[in-house]
Amino acid sequence: MQVQGHHGTGSDPIDPVLERLHRLHPKVIDLSLGRIERMLAALGDPHRHLPPVIHVAGTNGKGSTLAFLRAMLEAAGYRVHVYTSPHLVRFHERIRLAQPGGGSALIDDQRLIALLEECETANAGQPITFFEVTTAAAFLAFARTPADVVLLETGLGGRLDATNVVDRPAVTAITRISYDHMSYLGDSLTEIAGEKAGIFKPGVPVVLAPQPMRDAEVALRERARVLEAPIREWRVTPAAGGGFRFQSADRDLLLPAPGLLGAHQVFNAGTAIACLGALPGLTVDDRAIGQGLAGVVWPGRLQRLTRGPLSDGLPLGWELWLDGGHNDSAGEALAVQAARWAEEAEPKPLLLVFGMLGTKEPLAFLAPLVHHAARLRAVPIPGEAAALTAAEAAAMAHTAGFRDVDSVDSPKAALAALTTAASGPHRVLICGSLYLAGQVLAENGGAE
Repeated sequence: MQVQGHHGTGSDPIDPVLERLHRLHPKVIDLSLGRIERMLAALGDPHRHLPPVIHVAGTNGKGSTLAFLRAMLEAAGYRVHVYTSPHLVRFHERIRLAQPGGGSALIDDQRLIALLEECETANAGQPITFFEVTTAAAFLAFARTPADVVLLETGLGGRLDATNVVDRPAVTAITRISYDHMSYLGDSLTEIAGEKAGIFKPGVPVVLAPQPMRDAEVALRERARVLEAPIREWRVTPAAGGGFRFQSADRDLLLPAPGLLGAHQVFNAGTAIACLGALPGLTVDDRAIGQGLAGVVWPGRLQRLTRGPLSDGLPLGWELWLDGGHNDSAGEALAVQAARWAEEAEPKPLLLVFGMLGTKEPLAFLAPLVHHAARLRAVPIPGEAAALTAAEAAAMAHTAGFRDVDSVDSPKAALAALTTAASGPHRVLICGSLYLAGQVLAENGGAE
């Protein structure tokens, strides 16, 4: 997952502050803990005054796992702080603050601006990355607002991620690991897993999602063994009606299908349930787990868009879907869902709208989808310097094996082209980038 991302209309009241913070360091990413430790010391070390923290790293599924955790904890009545990245439409989506009566709400603009300016003042013009400053602001907000638990997502990697200044989390968790950010984290899954396992702490319980590649699993377990960090074992198995069974040392639950679509979400839900079992002092009963599973919300991840300018413009019977996944694992997960769609009693042909950053691996993402979609329309991602042009994205799709490919200048133009060329109801999936997903949600009326 990318750690940056700043899109929107340009009239956001927080924009001037964010623009200043972007200019404090010449690089978007510069992995180190020294700068944020210096800033946090100047702010009174708020990261040492937090409620119990569940710290989550991984390549795929971090945000979904946190969404499940939040939904379950809130269903049990707990007050929850949440820090995630990137945002889809507006920056304040990254920070949710606990509410006095339980649950959480997105931080309000005035409070966020005040916190960011306080961090800016404490930094006194020294080099620091945008992600480091904004992470410090989140810690300040969390330390000053009573809560029962903090859900903390790493930005990139783990060992040198700005969130890893939290040295005594209550639980650490690793979601599925695959190839991403190799220029920062290493070229092998063993190296990448080693960087993610940098969030493990001596004696702190570890929860591992099932790893499809043995190299990653071995590296994670070895790091936990060295630190004497107990691994919480669990498993999920399919059950009738799309549900699943969760089993661990202290729980054996039959559960309905998760509220987030995709076969992979069962593993993210299982990771979240296992984290709750490892969390000391908080009890989340079976009812709250089921309620959270059903009521979970996480925009931009196999999300169906049912109202708004883009979806309203489609012919009767058409469906519009959105997913921000951008690596090989994400492509495989979408292919599994496409295969499920194809098994419906009256399946709708799948059409793709695709845009991606040039720093990703478009062929690895697209390869699993080639046999599931008849047409692909490639689009640019405006305002993102690293994005592929529409022509470049179309060329990648051709190379991957798609036959009916064209480049257009926007998702709206892509939908118009696809609906003109096809007869009868179809299913359109816009995919390839969280940045693209954010722009589509902004154009369609917002993230939630």
